[in-house]
Amino acid sequence: MRVNEDTVLRGHRVLLVPYEPHHVPRYHEWMKSEELQKLTASEPLTLDKEYDMQRSWREDSDKCTFIILDREQWDEGCPEDQCMLGDVNLFLVDPENPSLSEIEIMIAEPMSRGKGFGEESVRLMLYYGVTTLGISTFQAKIGEENVTSIRLFNRLHFSKVSYSSIFQETTQHWEVSETERQWLLNSLHVTVESYREMTQSKN
Repeated sequence: MRVNEDTVLRGHRVLLVPYEPHHVPRYHEWMKSEELQKLTASEPLTLDKEYDMQRSWREDSDKCTFIILDREQWDEGCPEDQCMLGDVNLFLVDPENPSLSEIEIMIAEPMSRGKGFGEESVRLMLYYGVTTLGISTFQAKIGEENVTSIRLFNRLHFSKVSYSSIFQETTQHWEVSETERQWLLNSLHVTVESYREMTQSKN
């Protein structure tokens, strides 16, 4: 989506920034990992195909993605590509029903897992989906072996709606009632900034 091309979501520990071409080499290195391929149900791509995928994420109206940066490292002057931790994505499940979206999270750096980066990133993405994109139902599909992600989404009030024995994954939903919306807004601190201004101020 182009809607987030100049958007930064700043939380306590992470920054969500738009997926840019200069992020692709690091992302490509991540996706050579068989573990990440399994967790994300992905196939390895050539570098050229990875650039094509980045352009798709930018242009397609049914996709929204942010790259996750370690805020502390960024604030200390770390180069952007060295601050990257993973990504968080939204897919509109049905173009005829833009209020339903699938959400995915990947913390690619092994040393950054289990430290709360993923949970804050998902909270920020839920915030963006609710307040900017008008999404009222979020869906997460999680492999049954991925206990960490199942627990994460349970903490975020997602509940199981179905199970696929073929794909060995559960589907969980979060319905955005007014009560749940207020719970989300009260559970995080976020500021929305300009990506261009943020990067220019550092150069």
